[in-house]
Amino acid sequence: MKKSNSILLTALCFCFCISYGKAQQCGKLKMWYDKPAKVWNEALPIGNGRLAAMVFGDPSNEKLQLNESTFWSGGPSRNDNPDGLSVLDSVRYYIFKEDYQRADMLANRGLTAKQLHGSMFQTVGDLNISFNGNKNYTGYYRELDLEKAVFTTTFKVDGVTFKREVFASQPDQVIVIRLTADKPGKLTFTTSFDGPLQKTSKALDAQTLEMTGLSSTHEGVTGQVKFDARARIINTGGTTAIEGNKINVINANEVIIQVSIATNFTDYKTLSTNETEKCANYLSAVEKKPYSSILKSHVAAFQKYFNRVGFDLGISPAAKLPTDVRIQNFSKKYDPALVSMYYQFGRYLLISSSQPGGQPANLQGIWNGSVYPAWDSKYTININTEMNYWPAEKCNMSEMHEPLIQMIKELSETGKQTAKTMYGCDGWVAHHNTDLWRICGVVDFANAGLWPMGGAWLSQHLWEKYLYNGDLKYLESVYPVLKSACEFYQDFLIEEPTHKWLVVSPSISPENFPDRHSSALSAGTTMDNQILFDLFTKTIKAAKLLKKDSDLMAEFQKILDRLPPMHIGVYGQLQEWMGDWDNPENKHRHVSHLYGLFPGNQITPEATPELFDAARTVLVHRGDVSTGWSMGWKINLWARLLDGNHALNLITDQLTLVDPVNSGNNGGTYPNLFDAHPPFQIDGNFGCTSGITEMLLQSHDGAIDILPALPDDWKKGSISGLKSYGGFEVSVSWVNNQVQKIVIKSNLGGNCRLRVPNEVKLAGGKSMVTASGENSNPFFETVKVKTSLISASAKLQPVNLKKTWLYDLPTKAGKTYTIIRK
Repeated sequence: MKKSNSILLTALCFCFCISYGKAQQCGKLKMWYDKPAKVWNEALPIGNGRLAAMVFGDPSNEKLQLNESTFWSGGPSRNDNPDGLSVLDSVRYYIFKEDYQRADMLANRGLTAKQLHGSMFQTVGDLNISFNGNKNYTGYYRELDLEKAVFTTTFKVDGVTFKREVFASQPDQVIVIRLTADKPGKLTFTTSFDGPLQKTSKALDAQTLEMTGLSSTHEGVTGQVKFDARARIINTGGTTAIEGNKINVINANEVIIQVSIATNFTDYKTLSTNETEKCANYLSAVEKKPYSSILKSHVAAFQKYFNRVGFDLGISPAAKLPTDVRIQNFSKKYDPALVSMYYQFGRYLLISSSQPGGQPANLQGIWNGSVYPAWDSKYTININTEMNYWPAEKCNMSEMHEPLIQMIKELSETGKQTAKTMYGCDGWVAHHNTDLWRICGVVDFANAGLWPMGGAWLSQHLWEKYLYNGDLKYLESVYPVLKSACEFYQDFLIEEPTHKWLVVSPSISPENFPDRHSSALSAGTTMDNQILFDLFTKTIKAAKLLKKDSDLMAEFQKILDRLPPMHIGVYGQLQEWMGDWDNPENKHRHVSHLYGLFPGNQITPEATPELFDAARTVLVHRGDVSTGWSMGWKINLWARLLDGNHALNLITDQLTLVDPVNSGNNGGTYPNLFDAHPPFQIDGNFGCTSGITEMLLQSHDGAIDILPALPDDWKKGSISGLKSYGGFEVSVSWVNNQVQKIVIKSNLGGNCRLRVPNEVKLAGGKSMVTASGENSNPFFETVKVKTSLISASAKLQPVNLKKTWLYDLPTKAGKTYTIIRK
């Protein structure tokens, strides 16, 4: 019976691939729609790391909403509260006396920023292309080809087929629009710029539009970022004419529009670039290049990164439908190809919003249609920015990580003054938010912003990158940042009165507070302790590898030894605070105290089974349905709990269609596959891509774990090009939930320890060596945490693990090894 069903499904897939080849090309990675976008959350994103556009695809009034990564409100600025030192001791005193309301009042007066709570990432404006007579169209089709990073729209009007192609070229640093028709002389339209922050908008000549503008003044900081945007119109056939601040194109056969945008931003301290010259130079460099050449170099540059990873879960008849309909139907219809497309959409977004030499992806990546975006579209560094970069290394996009690494280096400079001004400490500190100007002070209010751990969490990315690349020169370049971060806590940590542990105070467990308290302020929260454990452990390891600062590392080790252990509370839960204050009915979106499970590796099933069970209890208490990014985090967490079926349930929740206008309160996915917090936040997209990877490959627990959290429904599939610790590149295929083939490329050499769900052997028949003892590969060294404190009332469940096989494979750098099912 099962075999017959399989044959029938294969036949159906074959038939629909023939019938619907234009739309899907048998499952190629194309998001497609049968109607134009009416609102921003239906438009489709293109970007090259610096320039971005949301493309609507309206036949009558095409619109490209434009962004440039350095166009932010204000200008170089700081937000340190100079009164910090005068209230710090008092805030700590009241926290330890459990007078949290008094502590909160003092903290808001003396530690929270007095005025500046961060600048805003702002829209440049729109490029409009208006056609008369295109309202009565037929055969409409709109797509975003994720493999080529090209947007395309086609439709018919009066028997003429019109086509538009749009992409953002990284090599040429322009957005390119190509307009064609299948009959000559049919392209007649008007194009213009407009924007809420424009200063001028005019036609420079009959082929060039220009719009200039200035960023907003915000919270007392004068807007100082100037932009220059230009559109060059290159027509084949027909004529062009100026009409006020617009250009009319009449009866052309083909039109190429090249859009360039530049700002006066030089770096976070300086605004000295000539934006007019920079903008004009980009256009001059590309003006005479053939469209085919520009497109070819764009696709090659994009695919250099995108094509490294392939993912296939099979295809079903559901894939013949438009993407928005597939999202709407996902919970009811078997559509594995939507999962693989959503996964690759996350990779597409990171490549498109974070390129070497540019700015990191912010709360909305690089796409924002507002002057006043939600949460200013800043860098929220108590989870969201870090989540943006969870896929970078493991999904083989290491270069996309570089803008974040650079921002951390810059924060380590600005954060030194914050540490000294606010707390009288050496080293550097950042709180829960930053922006283009690398502010490090306390943003918003104490209950949200008084979390002096943002820099410490960001610093984990510095070490994580080393675990993948093994590059000691790179490690040496980031070591001063790690060391300086530790030096801040060397000064800042305070002894708590009961156990004499060293704790962070004042602090919070991000954005949550115990029901019994009137404030979030606390000391020694679980997440803080976990992050500090990682920071000091990894800095000590880095120093040892680099043969530096042995005496200082001895001091750091003493601090490490005095950090609090994790606590398991009365409900069998991992406590969020040192006090047993958790409410099992609390459904808060943040699960900060599970940092030690993911992205950390302090909680594992064999080394810490009690903590492993306690972490699971927390997730059960919090529930699945939440905001978009929170569901993304939970997918990673359930994958680390080795429960692929539960992780897939969350993917299904994530792929729930959200109304693009009336979003409601729960997370899900907009028609354009953007994550709905709501509103749109890009971290949910990146978090889900990371979580799917964790379901298929993990390398945090002493070995490369193959298919550790494979759901029952993903019976057959393959994924290629994933990266693991130790510089291994891994490809896996499976059938009936059993590994069929593993291909491993060793970039650094060393022992490759594999954990697999079934017995395997080397291709050619040679047996694999059963692993024993500790993994000799230093990149897989596991951590040993303090024994947890467990409430006498806690009822813990034993951890039952599926049977796996553990093998050791000695490898040489540059060699590839093939392993097959035994």
